[in-house]
Amino acid sequence: MSDVSEMRQKLVSAATKIMDGKGTLSLPSEMAGYLVDWRRRYRGEALAVMLPTSVEQVSELIKLGRSLGIAIVPQAGNTGMTGGAVPINNRPSMILNVSKLNRVRDIDSQNNSVIVEAGCILATLRESLEPADKLFPMLLGSVGSCQIGGLVSTNAGGINVLRYGNMRELVLGLEVVLPNGKIWNGLKVLRKDNSGYDLKQLFIGAEGTLGVVTAAALKLFPKPTNTGTAMVALPSMQSAVDLLRVFADGAAGKVEAFEIISKGQLENVLLYHKELPPMPLSSPWYVMIELADSSINWDPNQVFEQILTSSIERGLIHDAVIASDSKKAERLWRLRHTISEANMRKGFSVANDTSVPISKIAVFIEQVDQRLKQEFKAADVYYAGHVGDGNIHVIIVFDRGLYDTDEKRETAAARANFIVHEASVELDGSISAEHGVGLMHIEELERFKSDVDLEMMAQIKRAFDPDNIMNPGKVLAAARVVAARKMAI
Repeated sequence: MSDVSEMRQKLVSAATKIMDGKGTLSLPSEMAGYLVDWRRRYRGEALAVMLPTSVEQVSELIKLGRSLGIAIVPQAGNTGMTGGAVPINNRPSMILNVSKLNRVRDIDSQNNSVIVEAGCILATLRESLEPADKLFPMLLGSVGSCQIGGLVSTNAGGINVLRYGNMRELVLGLEVVLPNGKIWNGLKVLRKDNSGYDLKQLFIGAEGTLGVVTAAALKLFPKPTNTGTAMVALPSMQSAVDLLRVFADGAAGKVEAFEIISKGQLENVLLYHKELPPMPLSSPWYVMIELADSSINWDPNQVFEQILTSSIERGLIHDAVIASDSKKAERLWRLRHTISEANMRKGFSVANDTSVPISKIAVFIEQVDQRLKQEFKAADVYYAGHVGDGNIHVIIVFDRGLYDTDEKRETAAARANFIVHEASVELDGSISAEHGVGLMHIEELERFKSDVDLEMMAQIKRAFDPDNIMNPGKVLAAARVVAARKMAI
């Protein structure tokens, strides 16, 4: 029996006892879907996949993995964009998938808070709040499959970040199983707690490298009773930035979402849906806008008409369409939410996740567009993103016929990423705004992040996880983690 087979046998035997004979997958056919990211770009190996049903089981599984020298790869809905939930191939690993930890534990309407387990699907959480007329405002294209643990671990943003913030602003408390197996119960639902370090913030955006998030206490908001959606055609990216300012002034804090889409991107999505465009596509840029409020006498469509009519007269926008009912609004938003699927169908898609100051978005787009099109003359370059927080997704779609091997595709992806990241950093931006680092951006992080930043991150990693068993190979380069361990010794 090989060493790997023997280790798998020990792991599966002990894990089966921990989980009362259920929830251990070790056959290749059983594990296949857990070993690859949803875009089929990253594929890893694991001894087994664990599906615990309680935080106590998570704790015992981590202790087991540590005792056997097996790495732990936390995984939720596995909808990430950077390979952060896929195991690496050079170390014996087990995937610890939290999808069975999916209960909504408590809804406190008076406190506007909810405690929910890490495997709860985002759509399920939002639906569970409807009887209480409450809203958890996080919303993104994978709403029907992404899970709370993954949203926390990547500090997800989504289309409503302009009004409500990303997960870092929406999390009140966390329950986390640490690399030593201890359970940290930080599920406080307080808005103000100044009694020492804010420990939960260390785990938000850590991508499972410091522990396994098993539950979260989240902020809730009154569910808006009046909503309106419009799609606007613009002559330039700067016009989008200017229009956002107009809505910020004219809609008095009621701007729920403000999403930019380039013409080419919109055309590809419409081709994917086999639909006619909601308006003539004669402009280079389009914005999806949603207004929402709970005031009884407030009419979002009236606000739209006033602002958009004035903007057309000023030449700020070319055209606009206002959704007359919820079904038409859903159709408009479907164009935004299905961008990734449409691009995957078209070719090999590389989606960047950069952010720059809002005042520099137009310059960033101009520079990136010129550099990418000069480098990749046969590729399609698209743009989509959240204008309100400077988070623009630069998307390059390569023809699979021309880039017909993994080596060609990964070489092109690396070069495209570098071009985009270099431009963002030149403009005081970030190489990752909401998707995380994962496997994809480790080298870029080493290149563009300061040594002081990276050293502090490595010290935190060493303090929590001295044996580097939690999601190794993600976020921090292996050499830096090893160096930090040697310094500790």
